[in-house]
Amino acid sequence: IAGLGAKRLHGNDLQRPFRGVRSASAVENLEAQARAFQLIAPQHTFFCGITAAAIMRVPLPLAFERTHLLHIGVPSGIRALKSQGTVGHKFQIDPDDVREWKGLRITTPERTWCDLATALRVPDLVAAGDYLIHWDAPLASVTSIELALHRHRGRRGRAKLFRAIDLLDDRSESPKESILRVIVVQGGIAGPVANLPIRTSGGFNYRADLAIAARKFILEYQSRFHDESKEFRADMTRISRLEADGWYVMQVNRDDLDNPGELLQRIRTVLSTRPKAP
Repeated sequence: IAGLGAKRLHGNDLQRPFRGVRSASAVENLEAQARAFQLIAPQHTFFCGITAAAIMRVPLPLAFERTHLLHIGVPSGIRALKSQGTVGHKFQIDPDDVREWKGLRITTPERTWCDLATALRVPDLVAAGDYLIHWDAPLASVTSIELALHRHRGRRGRAKLFRAIDLLDDRSESPKESILRVIVVQGGIAGPVANLPIRTSGGFNYRADLAIAARKFILEYQSRFHDESKEFRADMTRISRLEADGWYVMQVNRDDLDNPGELLQRIRTVLSTRPKAP
């Protein structure tokens, strides 16, 4: 607002996302809100939890992805921030737990994941962690997350974090794949491998979302139905080629993830009929 007169600051065309902030364009997403708020935020504040995760593009349940509330943290001993459109938090926090991320002050990936335990269920926590440690562009590692967890022994959700950290996998390619894997592993089904490379007898190379190679059994999360795109047709051909080589491919959708007990029973029924692969 430097250089703008009082009349211009009260112009009807300017957005007012927060008291003392004016914007010539609409503040349409959480990151834009965070940038607007940081203009007036005290230097000791930082974005944390759900907000820090959203800024880093960590996958979250839909209800959290759609939120417009900013989660603002301050070190313990300082009064939590109270401002319209924000949720204030006080933390026992080390200086190394906060970093700059594209110009925004946020908690580190490791600290953010630990803090998410107060809001997320274990499967969603695993999906978030898989994103952070993904082999192709990791923002953290299992080791660095473990170190962050052990530095703060009194944190809320600690038991949940320990359950989730043992389920992390850097090969998962999507949140739904992660949640499917958690259902299978927690259901006591042994041997699932995320994105297992498979070469068919015809020389085609594929990766299975989740496979139990010893039973030639594949679970594939399917988000597209009644789709006539080239990609969907290629998926059909891929499944046919795998099945021709003796693989059983079970397609799973969102409704199945919402009814894990029935899904697990269905998986066990199929596995009971599958011979061990040579």
